[in-house]
Amino acid sequence: MRGGPRCALLLLVAAAALVPAARAQGATAPAPSAGAPFVPRDDILLDCGATGKGNDTDGRQWDGDAGSKYAPPNLASASAGAQDPSVPQVPYLTARVSAAPFTYSFPLGPGRKFLRLHFYPANYSNRDAADAFFSVSVPAAKVTLLSNFSAYQTTTALNFAYIVREFSVNVTGQNLDLTFTPEKGHPNAYAFINGIEVVSSPDLFGIATPQFVTGDGNSQPYEMDPAAALQTMYRLNVGGQAISPSKDSGGARSWDDDTPYIYGAGAGVSYQNDPNVTIIYPDNVPGYVAPSDVYATARSMGPDKGVNMAYNLTWILQVDAGYQYLVRLHFCEIQSPFTKPNQRVFNIYLNNQTAIEGADVIQWADPNGIGTPVYKDYVVSTVGSGILDFWVALHPDAETKPQYYDAILNGMEVFKLQLTNGSLVGLNPVPSADPPAHSGSGDKKSKVAPIVGGVIGGLAVLALGYCCFICKRRRKAAKASGMSDGHSGWLPLSLDQGRNQKL
Repeated sequence: MRGGPRCALLLLVAAAALVPAARAQGATAPAPSAGAPFVPRDDILLDCGATGKGNDTDGRQWDGDAGSKYAPPNLASASAGAQDPSVPQVPYLTARVSAAPFTYSFPLGPGRKFLRLHFYPANYSNRDAADAFFSVSVPAAKVTLLSNFSAYQTTTALNFAYIVREFSVNVTGQNLDLTFTPEKGHPNAYAFINGIEVVSSPDLFGIATPQFVTGDGNSQPYEMDPAAALQTMYRLNVGGQAISPSKDSGGARSWDDDTPYIYGAGAGVSYQNDPNVTIIYPDNVPGYVAPSDVYATARSMGPDKGVNMAYNLTWILQVDAGYQYLVRLHFCEIQSPFTKPNQRVFNIYLNNQTAIEGADVIQWADPNGIGTPVYKDYVVSTVGSGILDFWVALHPDAETKPQYYDAILNGMEVFKLQLTNGSLVGLNPVPSADPPAHSGSGDKKSKVAPIVGGVIGGLAVLALGYCCFICKRRRKAAKASGMSDGHSGWLPLSLDQGRNQKL
């Protein structure tokens, strides 16, 4: 019975912490200042194998590629032998299918573009879905986006109906050529594509210099190659609900709920901006970096110092080993108690390495303070082969003796950087009867592994789990804002998308 008063105190403190969020959900908050939205010069949504026009579930209009200037001539159009009722008809009702290489050619102005490839693996024209193995490349840039790619194996492993792969490529000439090549090593191999998006991208990667994570907290500037291609692995609205492309502020991006990626019971507390807090972009953060809805919600560790000091707020993301990754973290203090430096100070660990110690969002936002968006870019190297669990972890920094021992995050993006040979190729995930267990193993020189180990073996995890369970129940009971803890469809690897529920 000695634990009774302690648990009761935890529940009272947690409930008190939820009052501002519940009040904000029930009130009419002032409209956030969103910064100037980005208007793309090139905005192509191509429904492969279709004729005429059609709208997707987000209300965006797609053009059929039949007779278009983009599609290769004499390329077969096919419909799925059986259409899953959960799969939207646009752009997944039809496909272009071929056992020989084919190329789409897009006349474009120079600059960086988002390239999104949509795949619904099905039996097309008596071809077995499992036989589709192919590569996708951008010959002019000497970049290989996919190789030995199997949409069927990927959707089977991830339990998705369909998937989307998103890339950022730099166009230097007047055309973007996209070549699909069936793999010669597979009998009956063929290539297919259901939909292609080509959307001009704002200057997302040249407006700030990332820091290269060395592991000792003394990160060094990293010069990004302006011509390099990137693959979007994750784009998460931390603490908030999914954001559809039509609600994005630049490039028709989708933002996913972060809850499927949180490690263990330590989910912390999610909330939105106080009614009197308006999101106002500073001059050095363009509105297209992330929509205001990303900065208007957040996840923190919670109100209890003792609990927070005993664990890390952690997300685990599966990535392809052997690549470097650009990790963009979005921050914004949105609750009125946090208005001064050294109130909430924390450390950031990426892939079990120290990225920065003493992160203070209010200090970063100086002189504007609360309601001011901030983002930080880090580049992290990975080694080995296969699929890697990439940890993103936050922990209070006790050395500064802050007023609150807590951490906060509003959004997260992870991009794979191409290798020097132009490869962005990853492995097809292997279907498994049981999901892989996260071992939590990491660099013993990092502060992450010892802390996680302590949580697993200590009583703090029991108190935390109970507290978070109650918090979750309370959040579900007060969902006036529409915030969701459910799965919205974007899971590893590489922004694979199965919109049975919804991006």
